[in-house]
Amino acid sequence: MDDFRFRQVHLDFHTSPEIPEIGAKFNKEEWQQTLKDGHVDSITVFAKCHHGYSYYPTKVNTMHPNLNFDLLGAQLEACREIGVKAPVYISAGLDEKDANLHPEWLNRQKHGENLFDDFMTARFHLLCFNTGYLDRLLAEIEEVMELYNPCEIFLDIVGERVCYCGKCRADMKKLGMSYLNDEDAKKFGQMVYRHYLDEVYRVVKKHNPETVIFQNSGHISKDRPDLYDTLEHYELESLPTGGWGYDHFLMSAAHARTQRENFLGMTGKFHGTWGEFGGFKHPNALIYETSLSLALGAGSSIGDQMHPEGKLNPATFSLIGKAYAEVEKKEPWCKGAKNISDIGVLSVEAMGYGRDSEEARADVGASRALHETKRLYDLIDKNGDFSKYKLIIMPDYITFDEKIKAKTDEYLKSGGKLLLSGGSGLDEKGNFCVDAGIKYLGENEFRPTYFIPDFPTVNGTTEYIMRPVSHRFEVIDAAVHSYGQNPYFNRTPECFCSHQHAPNNRAFTYPTSVIKGNVGYIGWNVFSGYGISGDFHIKELIAHFVDALLGDNASIAVKNLPDRGVVTLTRQAERKIVHLLFAHTTKRGIDTEVIEDIVPVYDISVELKGEKPQKVSLVPQNEEIDFTYENGKIKFTVPKVYIHQMIAVE
Repeated sequence: MDDFRFRQVHLDFHTSPEIPEIGAKFNKEEWQQTLKDGHVDSITVFAKCHHGYSYYPTKVNTMHPNLNFDLLGAQLEACREIGVKAPVYISAGLDEKDANLHPEWLNRQKHGENLFDDFMTARFHLLCFNTGYLDRLLAEIEEVMELYNPCEIFLDIVGERVCYCGKCRADMKKLGMSYLNDEDAKKFGQMVYRHYLDEVYRVVKKHNPETVIFQNSGHISKDRPDLYDTLEHYELESLPTGGWGYDHFLMSAAHARTQRENFLGMTGKFHGTWGEFGGFKHPNALIYETSLSLALGAGSSIGDQMHPEGKLNPATFSLIGKAYAEVEKKEPWCKGAKNISDIGVLSVEAMGYGRDSEEARADVGASRALHETKRLYDLIDKNGDFSKYKLIIMPDYITFDEKIKAKTDEYLKSGGKLLLSGGSGLDEKGNFCVDAGIKYLGENEFRPTYFIPDFPTVNGTTEYIMRPVSHRFEVIDAAVHSYGQNPYFNRTPECFCSHQHAPNNRAFTYPTSVIKGNVGYIGWNVFSGYGISGDFHIKELIAHFVDALLGDNASIAVKNLPDRGVVTLTRQAERKIVHLLFAHTTKRGIDTEVIEDIVPVYDISVELKGEKPQKVSLVPQNEEIDFTYENGKIKFTVPKVYIHQMIAVE
């Protein structure tokens, strides 16, 4: 990945056999000029699509019936001549042609519950890698390698899947496994996927060890380090308008950069999501999304879908060009830059909770609270290096095993700071494993409860509703930072008050959060709580503990940037780069989050720890700005942020 590209396009080309004259308007010179207009340096082109047809003369598959020349080869030649890289796409999990010709290759689910079994609905159908389909797919991959020797193979719609087709049921039986046992079926699905991965690796690498393989399964799980080796780089699919929203990529990148030096943020030019012909987002949105990728340590990949005639849409590449012209100017300050993070958040998803579970909302809450309060953080798994961080946060559901206990003890012994919340810090037997100066008593029977801060808050000292689960403890030797009260009673059909819950009962007040030395503990599931309800006072509680534990040791402090603003800090050779971003997002339609109007922000105050610099400059404008230096801190004011502003501290 020495030649990693920052300005990529993922060009979908899923084309029905019912459409005539495929590629009829492909023109090499026009194709090349359109890519230049878009400032594109890499474009993923198609060998085979979801419909199952190849876009080159093939001996092992069927070329699209209405294509009469080597479209793939022509695209690769056009790209090669102008120095644009061209990864090759092969649809792996979906092949509609073979789904109809070989129904025995279909992935089958219990009770027909998988909609991919439904042939009365216009949709693609999932195939099983434990059937003859794998042999066909491997032959297709090998043929592409032999004919074109691409820089990368992009394999789509893959992943571990449970299947109950005849072949899977028979093979499970041979291995002494039962398809009636869900755990056996899941384990067998993992074995099938690992075999698929190994075979793809064998086929590709025997032709060219340098060819990159990317297995696209959408979300890249944080709890499967055994699969990390199968991804030579990451492409993080995160189309904000397609249901992901604008905070999804923040979380994905926060983990990806701990695993890979090179990764992409994959967005789309569409108003909505994949498969959209004629959909466009506003250029300001694409400028923000690609700038966010740079700030989070990534390159960009913008999704497009080519018309069957084989002609790139000039309007689309004009849109892409508006974003990538900016990226091209900024690249000198981004290539080789590494993100600086003060805080490591041990991901709840990485502990085995499903990413859509209520527990995994703790990752969402942590990400939002830290970004909104302008903190620098990574999402890490339990194999991560704790010593890299000034503060480790373990949100809500981090059960201690021997490995986590040992790493935490060593981290605290070396002076690290730790913030626990909710059930984090408990082992499987319910014992509290960290000396936080408390005796843990268990979960509170009341829900909701009430929070009374013992520190300044926007709305002052009062009783704030706390919807998340609370945990009770006695203080042994710690400083109390907040208190709590229960409602008069839990709400039941026989006993309730008002529309939602009973008010706080002032007869009994108890401690709810403490700090002892390097350890802080909050007795609520505050991170999942913030990820679900977004109560401002929960963020205030989290921010108070982060401030109290980090103290004056934070790498950067920023003022006057709104809560939706993003701050990151990177290191590149002998300089640091501050990234400031802000865009106003709004909902359109039923649930589509978009960016249209740009609201500039002014006079952003920045305080940065470090040595006295020679100069501080706005880049890529190369305009020096005034700064002061005192007590190891560089202070300066950024006059204006219009979507994205970088500041180089030399």
